[in-house]
Amino acid sequence: MAVLDGQTLAKKIRANIKDEIKKFVDMGKRPPGLAVVLVGEDPASQLYVSMKEKACKQVGMYSKKVLLPQDISESELLDNIHDLNEDPNIDGILVQLPLPRGLNEHVINENIKTDKDVDGFSPVNFGKLHLGISGFEPCTPKGIIRLLKEYGIKIEGKNAVVVGRSNIVGKPIAALLLRENATVTICHSKTENLKDYTLRADILVSAVGKAHIIKSDMIKEGAVVVDAGTTKVEGKLYGDCDYENMLAKASWITPVPGGVGPMTIAMLLENTMEAYKKHVFENINSK
Repeated sequence: MAVLDGQTLAKKIRANIKDEIKKFVDMGKRPPGLAVVLVGEDPASQLYVSMKEKACKQVGMYSKKVLLPQDISESELLDNIHDLNEDPNIDGILVQLPLPRGLNEHVINENIKTDKDVDGFSPVNFGKLHLGISGFEPCTPKGIIRLLKEYGIKIEGKNAVVVGRSNIVGKPIAALLLRENATVTICHSKTENLKDYTLRADILVSAVGKAHIIKSDMIKEGAVVVDAGTTKVEGKLYGDCDYENMLAKASWITPVPGGVGPMTIAMLLENTMEAYKKHVFENINSK
């Protein structure tokens, strides 16, 4: 067993971004800018936003936090998105999910300019992902692929099983694994006999958000296990996978925390840098 250390890789990526930003600022360019929109006061969302804000400051990126009330109307939220779309100092826009009831996240994401959609959730970027066209890839799936490649894990030809079909992780990671020539199976809440599928996985990615839903007897010897699900139980953070009991069985496994999470934020910074370079050096500002 060996641990897929997302914390260490993310630190290396952030250091490279920091050096790059310093170089551009020394050239007289403005720093990259990321806007994070938080609607309401959900504690988990507040924590995620503060982590992203901290990461921006660490690398020298301009961070703009837009705090909006829980009862904001959809039109008012869209007005805020429009302002950020037109702000020349903002390269990336992220709307923290989930949104309060009554706000349609698809409508919101659809109104973020494609060249500022660093989360990769707009219909255009999501469509590009599934068509194999270059665009912004959702941060968690992108981070998972980067982590597997960093550790030299072969994806091509392998049986990959994804547990969870969300637009944030499940569907896009399946598309990325398919692009890497894995044979991909997606399982979800309606899948019968889940264990029958997970036992066949050379690479298992779980993104459910239910503590220890994947037990050690559900993976085969030598499987690569990527745990992209987190949930808190009595104040303690758990992953989808029974990490401790899988250590002796998996060939590679991500810890929770310290696995996929740090990579998600690193990829957000990387996507923002990509948007910044287009805006500053290619003068691209189209929708």
